[in-house]
Amino acid sequence: MTEMTPRRRSSSLEDCYTVQYDRLGDEPLSVTIADAVATHRGVDVTELEPLHYAINADALERLFEPRSNGLRTGGSVTFNYNDCTVSVRADGKIHIESA
Repeated sequence: MTEMTPRRRSSSLEDCYTVQYDRLGDEPLSVTIADAVATHRGVDVTELEPLHYAINADALERLFEPRSNGLRTGGSVTFNYNDCTVSVRADGKIHIESA
C-alpha cells in the first residue's frame, strides 16, 4: 500500500492545513506533525515549542504505529500545539487549524 509523502499538501486555507502521513514510512509521526504545524504557521520548525510540551509524543507514535495484524483503521487524537489545533486520524490524515 502506497500513501502520499508526509510533506505533500493536500489542502490549504488561511486558517487550516492538511497533510497525509505515510504510516509505513521511516519519518516519525511527531516529526511530520511538527513540520506541518511549522508550514501552516509559516515559521521554521526550530521556532516551535517541543511537541512533548503538548502531548506525549511516544504514546502518540505507539497509538498509530503499524500492528502485527495491519494498520489501525479507526480512531483519532486532537490536541493543541503552538496555537494550533492538531487532529491526527488513523488513516494518516493530519489536520491543523489555527486556534
